Amino acid sequence: MIHKVVSIVLGGGRGTRLYPLTDQRSKPAVPIAGKYRLVDIPISNCLSSGFNKIFVLTQYNSASLNKHIKNTFNFSVFSTGFVDILAAEQTNEGDRWYEGTADAVRRTQKNLIGIDYDYILVLSGDQLYQMDYSKLIDFHVESEAEVTLATIPVTANDATGFGILKANEKNEIESFIEKPSTDLLVDWASDVPEHLENEGRKYLASMGIYVFSKGVLKQLLEENPGMDFGKHIIPDAIGVNRVMSYQFEDYWTDIGTISSFFEANIGLTDDIPKFNLFDNPVFTRARMLPPSKFGGTTVDNSIVADGCIVHADKISRSVIGIRSRIGIGTVIRTTYMMGADYYEKLDDLIELYHTQEPPPIGVGERCYIENAILDKNCRIGNDVRIKGGGKLQDGDFEKYSIVDGIVIIKKGVIIENGFTIG
Repeated sequence: MIHKVVSIVLGGGRGTRLYPLTDQRSKPAVPIAGKYRLVDIPISNCLSSGFNKIFVLTQYNSASLNKHIKNTFNFSVFSTGFVDILAAEQTNEGDRWYEGTADAVRRTQKNLIGIDYDYILVLSGDQLYQMDYSKLIDFHVESEAEVTLATIPVTANDATGFGILKANEKNEIESFIEKPSTDLLVDWASDVPEHLENEGRKYLASMGIYVFSKGVLKQLLEENPGMDFGKHIIPDAIGVNRVMSYQFEDYWTDIGTISSFFEANIGLTDDIPKFNLFDNPVFTRARMLPPSKFGGTTVDNSIVADGCIVHADKISRSVIGIRSRIGIGTVIRTTYMMGADYYEKLDDLIELYHTQEPPPIGVGERCYIENAILDKNCRIGNDVRIKGGGKLQDGDFEKYSIVDGIVIIKKGVIIENGFTIG
């Protein structure tokens, strides 16, 4: 059955735990897998599910995110579909920023007037997963729910970092607790399939994915002044409205920290990755780039995007982003190199290659880079050694940061010849 759905992607997050990657961009605009951005994931899931009426709410450092969405998602004039940006704005009702997920949706309700829909799908703009939302909507309708939350079974170790829901055998949500301590978890196990219970995954974590029936969302937002769905609206709706749990058992990760971001990207290089880019399409901006070119390079379990010129000695378990340039004799291991936004002109490139003032965009010759993230447009000179690892102490410096042993070279910085980290 075809349902009339409008999707709202929350893309205004500041993403402080992803600093310095979010220093000059919003969290959903952070590049992943060498060619996509995080916001492409929920939008692609919507389009693959047959839902093409999509609003993206933006706010913090939104220029690059807005530009990406505008240049990527365009529909035929004969289509009723759209991907529209709704930025925080000054109005007669006020001039403040969005103060939470519910506040953002509440203040954009006027934009839904004139759109034919029965259900609202609210999505996060900073998660990595593939989901057929049509099955979620079908579940919502068939169970006669007023509100449905997508939930994922997690272990006790993971449960302390999420909002945990208690559901009965009918998938009705009976209670909610935010980031419970380990000693409280004993009372929060839910009914899950036997194979999940055997794995210890018996606690239902909220994925931050919500379905609301049309009139219900309007009523909840009018009667409850709370600013956040997870902290205010959903807990208060439990026991009053029919709130259901839709269990999702496939791969899902919340890109909330540098470690989770790094692991999610490097995990794409596995022989059989948990997030399969070759299964369902991820739509992104179409760039007219040449194929990548290699010279004398051994590549092992790595992803290399379009438009790269690579003369490295070896690349292993790494993700190399668009327009990357890597010099002769360089070794790159377990690293995410985001690439570049543009090519330097050949004459300028030759001059910079000889003078190294500054080095060309990319990684120079005879470098060794391991356990690192190289943000876009970095200029890394020759004979540079960057080796992340657990022995490194966390810290934020002018040109780089260290988080959980991962070295993050900041966007657009210059790393001089012979520089060493680690």
